[in-house]
Amino acid sequence: MADPVDWGALMRLGLGTLRLPPDVFWAMTPREFQCALEGAGLSLGADAIPDRDALDRMMAAFPDEARQGDK
Repeated sequence: MADPVDWGALMRLGLGTLRLPPDVFWAMTPREFQCALEGAGLSLGADAIPDRDALDRMMAAFPDEARQGDK
């Protein structure tokens, strides 16, 4: 299955077009990133930002740190 998120395009916009430092880019929520783009006169469209269910699935698949019992 193809990745539904075009990470390359998002990184080009965030790091290249908006010139966000990488730590700021990766710390942003999808909504914050969308607002930053809109503030710069750009838009990804409503379907480009993951909804809550998609975000929950990504967070479960790629946790920021090990959960208790996962060590």
